[in-house]
Amino acid sequence: MNQYLTLAVCQTGPVQRSASRAETVGRLVNLLERAAAAGAELAVFPEMALTTFFPRWALDDPREIDAFYERQMPGPQTQPLFDAARRLKIGFALGYAELGEEQGSPRRFNTMDLVGADGVPIGRYRKMHIPGSEAAEARVTTHLERRYFEPGNLGFPVYTYRGVRVGLALCNDRRWPETYRMLCLNGAQVVLIGYNTPLLLDEAPAFAHLRMFHNHLPMQAGAYQNTVWVAAAAKAGLEEGQALIGGSCIISPTGEIAALAMSIDDEIVVHRADLNLIAACQRVNFNFARYRRPGEYGLIAKRAGPPDS
Repeated sequence: MNQYLTLAVCQTGPVQRSASRAETVGRLVNLLERAAAAGAELAVFPEMALTTFFPRWALDDPREIDAFYERQMPGPQTQPLFDAARRLKIGFALGYAELGEEQGSPRRFNTMDLVGADGVPIGRYRKMHIPGSEAAEARVTTHLERRYFEPGNLGFPVYTYRGVRVGLALCNDRRWPETYRMLCLNGAQVVLIGYNTPLLLDEAPAFAHLRMFHNHLPMQAGAYQNTVWVAAAAKAGLEEGQALIGGSCIISPTGEIAALAMSIDDEIVVHRADLNLIAACQRVNFNFARYRRPGEYGLIAKRAGPPDS
């Protein structure tokens, strides 16, 4: 008998800086309700789904900065989303800015949590590949994630949801093949991704026509080369003057886009994922145990780039 998991991608339109946390959480609850009504069992929200994408600004006021972070998850303002999951019997993955403390020092991560259909958190991932810079650079799209977040320190964990092994990733992680391979080697069958991506880059106007292609390409390759399902949720539309790309999708282990968002607003995309496709694709091309040569790949872990880079 086939094994299926019905996935939902919950794309959001822009979240403006003026939006209250309660207003934004209300939008997410509505999307989760729509996903459940469509038969979804597991949903994914975008990266930093609770706030505007604040790394587009160089902020200095600690109180202003801290307002974008969550000190606990769930907290009083996010609890309604967890309550909705329990009421609807649907799990979800949520991206947000995490503010914690270790030995008296603040720790800031770009984080995604996996939550069960009972509204109870299952596991956490912290974004590994932090892009951008600490300060604005001339003729470069302002993207200051390295100002506000440190690299993740939880590795690439895989969690079990309804008997299915689920991995998490965030935005820039999706462009790196190591993300999918690590999750695959840790046993992932489904990878949930949230992202915020500008439609255009000031530093690469010649690549403007390739933005959506480059958005989907690494996710399709990652799904195909690692025989996993990928469900990716974007923030989309015009947010604080910056156009975000959208293109939320669900991708099969064959590398094909099985379902694709059609708007740049709040939208759900649902697909009944056949998990038997994973084994079928492994038989065709990727019998990892038989064909991989781990002993020959040591340089991948030893060197960040070519010798002259």
